[in-house]
Amino acid sequence: MNEQTSTASADPGMIPLAVVGAHITGMPLNHELTTPGGHLIRAARTAPLYRLFELPGTTPRKPGLLRVGPESGAAIEVEIWALPAAAFGLFVSRIPAPLGIGTLSLSDGTQAKGFLCEEIGTRDARDITAFGGWRAWIAEVSGVPAADRA
Repeated sequence: MNEQTSTASADPGMIPLAVVGAHITGMPLNHELTTPGGHLIRAARTAPLYRLFELPGTTPRKPGLLRVGPESGAAIEVEIWALPAAAFGLFVSRIPAPLGIGTLSLSDGTQAKGFLCEEIGTRDARDITAFGGWRAWIAEVSGVPAADRA
């Protein structure tokens, strides 16, 4: 596997960040990326090493991405954003447990810093891996027919 970090598309002074849920485009926390000058680099998928869970009791709703390995993992949709370096530290300092930032393996062989969840946070959470990503899960629970999903 290629161990390079997915930074080729980030401008100098910007730090790439993979987001998986409430921060993706059109979701309620996306403003936390756009307000400090962040911009979308690209849509991507993780390598098939992860499981996705809806974390209980979060407002707004949030997912947890857990690395489990190839034996039970799946590829999950993410977005790669670029944040100004000065804003990145403040952003990370506000991430609530059991979420954190780690290194995600992407389907194209690159890696990116991004949201991960501690295993303990997924123990009472609903496994939504089969939906392939947060956007599809939110569409499902919102009653959007599969044919109308973007």
